[in-house]
Amino acid sequence: MTTQASDLLKPPVAERRPHVIEAHGDRRVDDWYWLRERDDPAVIALLEAENAYTDGATAHLGPLADQVNSEIIARTRLSDVSYPAPRGAWAYYVRTAEGLQHSIYCRRPVEAPLPPGLFGDDEPAEDPHEVVVLDENLLAEGYEYLVVEDRALSPDQRLLAYAIDTTGAERLTLRVRDLASGEDLAEVIEDVYYGLGFSADSSTLFYTRPDDSHRPYQLWRHRLGTPVGQDVKVFEEPDERFFLGVGTSKDDALVFLQLQSSTTSEWHYIPAGEPESAPRLVAGRRQGVEYSVEHHHGELVIIANDDAENFALFSASLADASPSNWRLLLPERPDIRIEELDVIEGYALLAERGNATTSIRLFPLSGGTEQVIEAAPAACALFGANHEFETTKVRYETTSLIEPRALRERDVATGRDELLRQSELPGGYDPAEYRTERHFATSADGTRVPITLAMRADRPAGEGPAYLYGYGAYGVSSDPIFSTIRPIHPLLDRGVVYAIAHVRGGEEMGRRWYLDGKLANKHHSFEDFLAAAGFLVEEGYASPDRLVANGGSAGGLLMGASVNLDPSAFGAVIAEVPFVDCLTTMLDVSLPLTTNEWEEWGDPISDPEAYAWIKAYSPYDNVRDELYPRMLVTGGLTDPRVGYFEPTKWVQKLRAAHVENPGRILLRMELGAGHFGPSGRYDAWKKRAFVMAFALDAIGATERIAPLEKA
Repeated sequence: MTTQASDLLKPPVAERRPHVIEAHGDRRVDDWYWLRERDDPAVIALLEAENAYTDGATAHLGPLADQVNSEIIARTRLSDVSYPAPRGAWAYYVRTAEGLQHSIYCRRPVEAPLPPGLFGDDEPAEDPHEVVVLDENLLAEGYEYLVVEDRALSPDQRLLAYAIDTTGAERLTLRVRDLASGEDLAEVIEDVYYGLGFSADSSTLFYTRPDDSHRPYQLWRHRLGTPVGQDVKVFEEPDERFFLGVGTSKDDALVFLQLQSSTTSEWHYIPAGEPESAPRLVAGRRQGVEYSVEHHHGELVIIANDDAENFALFSASLADASPSNWRLLLPERPDIRIEELDVIEGYALLAERGNATTSIRLFPLSGGTEQVIEAAPAACALFGANHEFETTKVRYETTSLIEPRALRERDVATGRDELLRQSELPGGYDPAEYRTERHFATSADGTRVPITLAMRADRPAGEGPAYLYGYGAYGVSSDPIFSTIRPIHPLLDRGVVYAIAHVRGGEEMGRRWYLDGKLANKHHSFEDFLAAAGFLVEEGYASPDRLVANGGSAGGLLMGASVNLDPSAFGAVIAEVPFVDCLTTMLDVSLPLTTNEWEEWGDPISDPEAYAWIKAYSPYDNVRDELYPRMLVTGGLTDPRVGYFEPTKWVQKLRAAHVENPGRILLRMELGAGHFGPSGRYDAWKKRAFVMAFALDAIGATERIAPLEKA
């Protein structure tokens, strides 16, 4: 590879201030512990210097990043509209407008005909029936960062409660909009968290508040038109492992209060017609038992893992929903994990997963035929927007890494499907020019690990560039879906094979897949990822020096631990907002989310074994004194999930171990955003283009290949 500017420039060096951390008789010295002191002027100065260094070291990437950004924009419908989803007399949708950063939430009368050409190749036709509900672009005026993090429509559809984040720190401001006038009500509620629910008469709003560690732990009730200072605290959860959430049932009959740790659930409900009544318990928490509920004509529909690792479907009377009264409707199946529950009149809607493929099951609750909507291998079937309870129709989407989403509607009464919209991209995108495949790698313990690949249809056999993505934590699966926010076509069009390693820690292969990738089994995630990298090399898709690895957050931990195990496995690594200082973080209960995370990673304070296994893989604590691949590390200054100091400290330690060539390690810190990066779509595309340009340059794939000739 050629010498890069980063090899010639001199990166910033953070002062070493040794700090001793002791636990279980083990003594560690952390030279960069002080970087967590955000108020220290030296911290911001260092972050600014790091950004300046990265800008200089990547200046040669400017034209390539601009080209990739242009390709993303050219294949995006900049003025677009989602298919309206009915709810009572109105149908709701979201649209975007060329040149605007943010979404516009709208509604139209459900009986009004759609204007012709609304979803065509050209600009969407103007809709004379459109009513703008909320324009994020107007809300964002005067802010560097703005995201509408939560919304809730009142049952009478006169009001919209919405919560915004203007810093990236995810401590939200709640307002309520009168949809008839388009004006917000007078009350403004600060420092709230996700979760909103209305009473049946639309006059009372429930919301949550976070504690100092960023854990939502209180449920509050606000009577519209009254001073916020008169709001009533309805519930408080003292156990620091549990997050509190609130929402309404599909039929608006109940306000649900959910308490969730990493392993255990507890639900309560308040009759929406009696908003001032006390919460009523569904089923008390039992360690290791998780469940979710919905309401169906006085009955609760429940999915739970009570003696059912992959979850089973139950029902129970609302009058007494204790577990002894649960009635089994659909037993656990060893190869199918029930992941999500929804309901319509007469049916439970189940999102299911098995063999790294998703499906949707329509299970009859009061007579009828069970129906299953399946996806092809290396593709997905996902719920669409289903807002109504009293309906016979269910919307779902199918997609893959190379196929834009197709929205269909299944009439459960007839079993017939109707294609509502096939998403099409401008710029001549043709899915036939690409192909996607499913393969399996063999991990260190003999486990077969799914890998989903996408590439140009004419990509020649033999070694070339490849891009390997992984996550593998919290039971979150990395589904092969088509994305316009994180598009992969600029990679494919340069001959790059894009791959997803479905490592343990997700749930692609069922609940056991998750359990085999957490706590003491976490090392399986890293071994699986390296097995996927090895598969790409052994099967001739890539050579190690032309393979880039990418993951973010817990996937950034995956990057750090994997590259520590084998620095020679990759030509480059991109770790975005990476959770890489996990041992120090899990030892510090003052940091956001730490105690809640113990059930995922282990409690290194009270459990010496947990301390040992976290220390054994913690990327920050296991940096090796040998040449690492080129690395791009990102972070967000206001990030409440992974502190900015984790990637910052890690970069300092990596550089210290690479004194001969420290410039290979780059840090890009978002100083005005949090965990999810810039809030505007154009800004997000620009950042994604920069990341892709770094990857393409690192693996020698900067030139587009000629388009396929049409027959």
